[in-house]
Amino acid sequence: MVGILIQLIVSGIAMGFIYALVGIEYTLIWNASGVLNFSHDKLITLGAYIFGGTYIIGLGMGYVPGILLSLITVALIGLVIARVIFIPLRNMTMIYTIMATVMLGKIIIEFIRLFWGPVPFSVPGFLIGTVKIGSVVISIANIAIIIVAALCVGALQLFLYKTKPGKAMRCVAQNRNASQLMGIDVKHVMMITVAISMMICCLIGLLVSPLLNISTTMSNMIGLKGFAAGVIGGFGYLPGAIVGGLVIGIIENLASMVLPSVYKDIVAFVLLVAFLLIRPKGITGKTR
Repeated sequence: MVGILIQLIVSGIAMGFIYALVGIEYTLIWNASGVLNFSHDKLITLGAYIFGGTYIIGLGMGYVPGILLSLITVALIGLVIARVIFIPLRNMTMIYTIMATVMLGKIIIEFIRLFWGPVPFSVPGFLIGTVKIGSVVISIANIAIIIVAALCVGALQLFLYKTKPGKAMRCVAQNRNASQLMGIDVKHVMMITVAISMMICCLIGLLVSPLLNISTTMSNMIGLKGFAAGVIGGFGYLPGAIVGGLVIGIIENLASMVLPSVYKDIVAFVLLVAFLLIRPKGITGKTR
């Protein structure tokens, strides 16, 4: 019983970090441009397809070169998306920006379907296997998710607080007009922010590909739960997205001990509704 509980908590932490990364991704874009990116789940899928369908299976590269080239490719795509969509729409009514990102997601999915086909596939040999510690069996994929996601969060914090572009991103997040008056190139900062967000989406796609078949629907639920994580932690507050993601990941896994597995996915949304009704500012009490 104790071994099962530990396994559930570890896998819950792993999925919690995935939800946290999703929350961080859309929070970065929201803070930089005021645009809610409802295409992030499709961008996660695109990252997985570029990694598995192009560099690994298509070109026969190793995992490390494939990961690096996938991140670079998605970052370049992010720069184009920022210039074409997010920057022009940043001052428009919210409904226009929401519809634009929803349609962007549709375009990405149809491109994936045309380019790679509709048949799901997996990346052979990528992060497979388990590690046994006593009576506890933990998958290598979950261990990799926890380590990589923690490193990603730490690197992002160092970038935001210790580098000049990172400080510029924080300034733009606080007040775009004041930042422009102080000489910060807001459009340039927004492009950097979107590129970083797209790289996080790609990283999420890479990390979940051993757990799920790479398909056009692989990240639908992950995207929704990541959004819920951001709201539960504190909308627009980066540490809040991390807290919210971990809370959802752990609680939904533990709930599987008392609920049928088919109901596991509703836990995040029950928590979301409860927090919206009782504590709209989230666990941290900070929103942006």
